Amino acid sequence: MAASFTKLPLHTSITEHHFPNLGIPKLYQSSSTNPNSSPQQPPRFSRHLKIKAITKPIAMEPEKVEASADNSGPMKLLFVEMGVGYDQHGQNITAAAMRACKDAISSNSIPAFRRGSIPGVSFGEMKLQIKLGVPHSLQSSLDIERVKSVFPYGEILNVEVVDGGLICSSGVYVEEMGDKNEDCYIVNAAVYVGY
Repeated sequence: MAASFTKLPLHTSITEHHFPNLGIPKLYQSSSTNPNSSPQQPPRFSRHLKIKAITKPIAMEPEKVEASADNSGPMKLLFVEMGVGYDQHGQNITAAAMRACKDAISSNSIPAFRRGSIPGVSFGEMKLQIKLGVPHSLQSSLDIERVKSVFPYGEILNVEVVDGGLICSSGVYVEEMGDKNEDCYIVNAAVYVGY
């Protein structure tokens, strides 16, 4: 959460009146209970003050990654790989989704499964869940089976497609590359890896 700062003008005192919700106590009190006596002068500051709001952190619940109906309970999540894929020419949302998945997995190596680093878990027990952000108008033309073919190993429990990604202009129409227009399709991918 970004901290908010307030600049006070020169010679300004800070009291509960200025920030009632921050629990700042009054910095000056009356010197007497006599109603005719004047209160002490508030302290003066010779420069601007930055006041930082103090808040308690919000406890975040970890996202539960549910297994498919044929598995018993949620997948034990180890890590999440993320990627972006583009189809600049040809307007093929499946190509963009496949590139997003390749981007997510291409800069990682997972030796823990092959080497038995996780006690009681063999290589054959790797499980994957894929979440794709695809522009809503293009979701019906996405070929999920082709997207799944990107993954060389691991049991794919499910592929979830949500509204996301982007349709933007590539800036050029190239008929010889299969373009129907100047649209560029962008897909975001999150690959959940566990066992």
